[in-house]
Amino acid sequence: MSVVESAIGGASVVRPHRRASLRFLGSELRLIFGRRRNLAGMAVLASVPILLAVAVKVSTPRNDGRGPDFLSAITGNGLFVALASLSIELGLFLPLAVAAISADAVAGEANIGTLRYLLTIPVQRTRLLAVKYAAIVIFTVIATLWVSFVGCVMGLALFGGGPMTLLSGTQIGFSDALWRVVLASLYLAAGFAALGAVGLFVSTLTEQPIGATIAIVVINVASFIADSIPQLGWLHPWLITHWWMSFGDLLRDPISWDGPLRGLTLALGYAVVFWLAAWARFAGKDVTS
Repeated sequence: MSVVESAIGGASVVRPHRRASLRFLGSELRLIFGRRRNLAGMAVLASVPILLAVAVKVSTPRNDGRGPDFLSAITGNGLFVALASLSIELGLFLPLAVAAISADAVAGEANIGTLRYLLTIPVQRTRLLAVKYAAIVIFTVIATLWVSFVGCVMGLALFGGGPMTLLSGTQIGFSDALWRVVLASLYLAAGFAALGAVGLFVSTLTEQPIGATIAIVVINVASFIADSIPQLGWLHPWLITHWWMSFGDLLRDPISWDGPLRGLTLALGYAVVFWLAAWARFAGKDVTS
């Protein structure tokens, strides 16, 4: 067989695998966004910016001194509803949504008895984990942008748009401000995707998705608690949640890239380490259900 024939043969093998992976990914996304409980979760995520916008419209917001003061800026530009909603939801609601999806990735299949079937059709375990994690990442991006979208719509409807005054005091145009909101949302989505990798690993340890969800939420909350303890200052830069609030640095002029870049690097490290840990656990695991 010639080199050209070998190359063509290899390409013909790769294409079906790629198409199969895309079909598998499409199936995963349909399961995620087709389940009523997940749709209910998306509704809960959307309720926060709606309630926040209405509350600010009928009252005077006050800053509690923690994090960027997005609340008091809402009346000046409705885009701040999206940013304030993200700062509120990053503590519990968005991590909980990611925890539920990632916990269900493997443990959910094992719990309902479909995991064994998936591995007999056949689906390579490495490809299965890769597709599962890709679906988790896509969900985190969509969920985060969904909160921002609802916040922007509500904010613009109730408070209007126009130029945005950044945290550094500089004003920028509406289109640039909208881009900053998208950039902040994608940055947070990267942090949540890292939590999703932790969740995928936890999901390989059990056949109970509820237990896995609780474990992931506990890990998330423990990270926030540890980050608030001064005596653990040496640990803070390595905590998965430590750099999440650095999305506020994207709303300065010029953008302060130090925090976001360190946050993205840490998120990538968590994603790689815990996906590999999930693979190491799942590759040799006896699947009996």
